[in-house]
Amino acid sequence: MGIAAVERVGEGRAQAFWRVVREAVLLATLFLVYSAGRQIAARHTGSAFDHAHEVLSLQNWLHLPNEASIQHWALQFPQLVEGANLYYASVHAPLTAAVLLWLSIWRPKAYSHVRWTMVSLTGLALIGHIAFPLAPPRMMPGFVDTGLRFGQSVYGPDHTDGAVNQFAAMPSLHVGWATLIALSMILITQSRWRWLWLLHPIITFGVVVVTANHYWLDGIVALVLLAASLPLLLRPGLHGDRPRTRNSVPPSRVLK
Repeated sequence: MGIAAVERVGEGRAQAFWRVVREAVLLATLFLVYSAGRQIAARHTGSAFDHAHEVLSLQNWLHLPNEASIQHWALQFPQLVEGANLYYASVHAPLTAAVLLWLSIWRPKAYSHVRWTMVSLTGLALIGHIAFPLAPPRMMPGFVDTGLRFGQSVYGPDHTDGAVNQFAAMPSLHVGWATLIALSMILITQSRWRWLWLLHPIITFGVVVVTANHYWLDGIVALVLLAASLPLLLRPGLHGDRPRTRNSVPPSRVLK
């Protein structure tokens, strides 16, 4: 490899490094803004339990499966519930961050689509947290706080803890982000195994119900908000930096 080639490789690595740093700062700033918004929402939780009763009544009217019955069935298998608690606490943020990091390095053009879609989804969710404070199922009669029962809680027993707004159940960003990550990786990558990414939102939806952290409607509303944000993901250029496969045909030849 010549000196010029080595210099180009070095420049490419430096650009990738600073791009990752820039995006990390941007996402950290957005997270701080989102956290501040959640704290504002936490000051208006007087109606959170009334809203919870309304959600449960609406779900009953819609004939959605009863979350409490599902949870009580799952509690017969303690290891299953412990696994759900672990998935809820340990997979959501790290996997999202890992995918965003991978995209920012290897698919920077596609990454910008995913980033702004996530910003849109999170911003819409924040409006929901402020406008509709909602107590999660684990705070309601008939449900079990599985995190506390098995010593795996990420919130603790104090529902009024100022560090985290626990009344921001509607909508579920666990479900929204998991679905966005899965959809993005299916659209952007070319592996024959990419459809396995669908397991992430499916498992996440089941986990938030079994652990009584969210209602069905929390996840459904998150999916609706994601659908509203999809034009940001699907705008032209999503595949602009995807490696061309061996069997791909240049557009010029196709036109001929």
